[in-house]
Amino acid sequence: MRQHTTVREVAGPWSLATSRTFWEGFAPAALPERDEAAELRTVFLVEGDWSHAAAIVRQDGTAARITVAGDGDLDAAAAQTARFLSLDVDGRGWPAVGDRDPVIGAAQQQLPGLRPCGFHSPYEAAAWAVLSQRIRITQAAYLRADLIRRHGHDGTFPAPGRLRMLDLDLPGRKPEYLRAVADAALDGVLDGSRLRDLDPEAAVAQVQQVKGLGPFAAELVVIRGANHPDGLPHHETRLDAEIVQQYGPDTTLTHVAPAWRPYRTWAAVHLRTLREQRTHEISGRSTTGPAAYR
Repeated sequence: MRQHTTVREVAGPWSLATSRTFWEGFAPAALPERDEAAELRTVFLVEGDWSHAAAIVRQDGTAARITVAGDGDLDAAAAQTARFLSLDVDGRGWPAVGDRDPVIGAAQQQLPGLRPCGFHSPYEAAAWAVLSQRIRITQAAYLRADLIRRHGHDGTFPAPGRLRMLDLDLPGRKPEYLRAVADAALDGVLDGSRLRDLDPEAAVAQVQQVKGLGPFAAELVVIRGANHPDGLPHHETRLDAEIVQQYGPDTTLTHVAPAWRPYRTWAAVHLRTLREQRTHEISGRSTTGPAAYR
């Protein structure tokens, strides 16, 4: 197994510790408990050759030190790591969003340096969208973990070429939809870099062409799979409720989101994260990350 280290200067605010806490509450990609607080470790499939890769990310001032190991394209693995951690986004204009919108400014102060962490790839986001349809998140997380245990490789989700060949005993049309997701990944329809380069609305429309992926799922794939910085989740009831609470009655996403450009995803994630934190505090649970944010 080969290893490669890249040092990437991160433009704009970034805190590995804050981002790591966000990821710890993310059910589809929970971190191993053995991780040290000073670093983030994960394993994933590299888009394109679908090889297995392991990544370790550390923060050195304003730079990210990304070490990837595997037998595939390690440059692609490092770039993908930067993408699913939002380290490749120029965030120098992000503080100005807080200046324009005091609600977002307050959220930035409470979550200093947070950059949204997404799925490892749009392929994995799409698979999660299928698995989580019409069942509880805890059930979907179990199904995903079982797929990894039985058909993955060293902790990674099954590669699309393998997934499409499996005879899966899953509820409803999930096996059919997972095969469609695998085919779309192999055909490049779910390529993260390409979806990121598209206008987010156009990217969502493209993803909706994949069987089994409706509007909510397609937005998940673009916003949390490709980790697009300027997408808008139009089907998030909790975000809508938080906007009403923070901005006042009769206020909608349409009213406030223009001031968030070109970081609409980041603003939405900040609001949702704080709402989940309050929910956990009220219920007495200790989890600080947005476990229900998907």
